[in-house]
Amino acid sequence: MNVLVIPEDFTNDQNALQPIIEAMMASIGKPKAKVKVCTDPRLGGVEQALKWEKIQPILDRYNMVDIFLLCVDRDGKPSRRAELDHLTKKAQSFLTDKYQNRCKFIAECAWQELEVWILAGQKDLPRDWSWKEIRGYYSDRSAALT
Repeated sequence: MNVLVIPEDFTNDQNALQPIIEAMMASIGKPKAKVKVCTDPRLGGVEQALKWEKIQPILDRYNMVDIFLLCVDRDGKPSRRAELDHLTKKAQSFLTDKYQNRCKFIAECAWQELEVWILAGQKDLPRDWSWKEIRGYYSDRSAALT
């Protein structure tokens, strides 16, 4: 199985996404899945990653992929899920027409920032840490930036 992870900007996100997605694939019984982070083209931000004009060439270029996984930050925007659902429908329709349903496109957003996902993979977090507090902290910071 070949998985292409499409980050909004691979520069820093690849360091979090590569091991997380590899671990996820192993946990669902696909330990030999080849996980690659898309570095070409560099999307350079969530606005670019949500544009069909940027995603469609990636789907064409990496045609040996079984799963395309777009990962972006929510950035405190309640509408982000709807944007991703719209893009997913368009991409899956394209892939179905072109490759007869051989591959899938999945789009997901980190509730706050992708960097928080690193914490989720840690097994030795302090017992007194509260995910509700962590999510609230990053939600407040993301909302302040918008």
